[in-house]
Amino acid sequence: MVYFQISPVGFDCGIDKNNCERYPDFCKECVKAHLERFGLNLNYNLKFTIIDSEEKRNQMFQDIIWQKFLDLLNIKHILIMAKESGLAIVDYPISGAGVNTQLLTGFIQANISFSETSNVANGHKNGLNHQFYEFQYDTFNILLKNGEFIRICLVLDHKSSDTLKSLVTEFLCDYESRYLDKIREHVQKGKMKFDDTKDFIIDTFNIKLAFPMVLTHHLLPDEIQVIKRNPIQKAIIDLAEKLLASKTFFFIINLIDEVNKIVHIEANKILYEVYQLIENKIILPTTIETAEDELNNFQESRAVRLANNELISSITANNEALDELKERAKHMNQQEVNSFISSFIRKAETAEKGLAYKEAQKEYEMALFLASGFDYKEEVGRISFMILELDKKIKELDLEYALKMGDKAEKRKDYIKAINFYQQGLKILDSVQEINGNESRIKKLKKKITNIQKNL
Repeated sequence: MVYFQISPVGFDCGIDKNNCERYPDFCKECVKAHLERFGLNLNYNLKFTIIDSEEKRNQMFQDIIWQKFLDLLNIKHILIMAKESGLAIVDYPISGAGVNTQLLTGFIQANISFSETSNVANGHKNGLNHQFYEFQYDTFNILLKNGEFIRICLVLDHKSSDTLKSLVTEFLCDYESRYLDKIREHVQKGKMKFDDTKDFIIDTFNIKLAFPMVLTHHLLPDEIQVIKRNPIQKAIIDLAEKLLASKTFFFIINLIDEVNKIVHIEANKILYEVYQLIENKIILPTTIETAEDELNNFQESRAVRLANNELISSITANNEALDELKERAKHMNQQEVNSFISSFIRKAETAEKGLAYKEAQKEYEMALFLASGFDYKEEVGRISFMILELDKKIKELDLEYALKMGDKAEKRKDYIKAINFYQQGLKILDSVQEINGNESRIKKLKKKITNIQKNL
């Protein structure tokens, strides 16, 4: 027998609260009675929350999806290790954070050994398999949890949220159940590949939300009408088409910024609508099977994919090196492709360290061109994250420049120019406020603009 735990479950009782004499005191008993008729076991773990309006329900879903997105952006590397040996069985870099997994696994083993030795010495032996380990490694935060046979390690930018911890717990249980035979064989023989489990990791941690996106080529009339009736979705599709006119892909985070400039609503509401379009397969992550099927209808061979692979961004326009790469790529073998991608990434990282961000962006996008053209799904996702991280740095530089010039103009009492520069900085902060926690900086800058306006 297989027991399924379904969480969270939503149930619409179908009765207007204004017409129900039992609302709200007996709602829990009433809902429980309805669900038990469906054969659901509700004897324990029943979390009961009343969402008594459509507005609250939508807000709940918006917050859930937005938190998933924030948790994803926080993850830089996922490592799954055999608990007994400490060896990595899945090494999945999500961004170009440059984590040395050999050093990290050794560091983890040392920390866990010290923790367990310390606990035993203090008479605390129980609970070691169920707790979270959290510690600093280099500039990163490490979140680690043990299962029965394996342990999962997340390399994070910031401390883990409670929702991410819950997700890690669920993932560990599901992963061990799903791949139990494979894990046992690895424990016994020490030789087993786990690359085929990466799709499950991608789905569980919603990694597809950070992959490059495309639009479906087939929109049914009914779908078009539904989108037209939703102004936010219409703005999303219009701007996605605009982005795709000059680029092969677009990223959700950039799309949110563009839509926000037009409709001026919270980022979590925009993401919610984007998520609905993804669920309805109107926006397609390029690594999802359905996206591959759609694209293959229009890209019949490797040569056609490379020929039709439009420039990733305008900064690579008139790039002779890209034109040469397009021709050469038609005759490359897998080894050459891997070598070129690695070379482009190394050059990009070197340029990035030297603060030559535009040059780094060109090199990353050359690597992304090859990875997408040859359908290297994992590399597409990894390079995409590198581009996103670089985009954050570029925005930070633009912000620093705008604030510096605004300050100089203010000291010269050139108040119009000062306001213009500060407003440029405000736009940059607004575009990333939910992700970077810039609320206080935004308030201070708005207050500064208001004070300057009094001098006009």
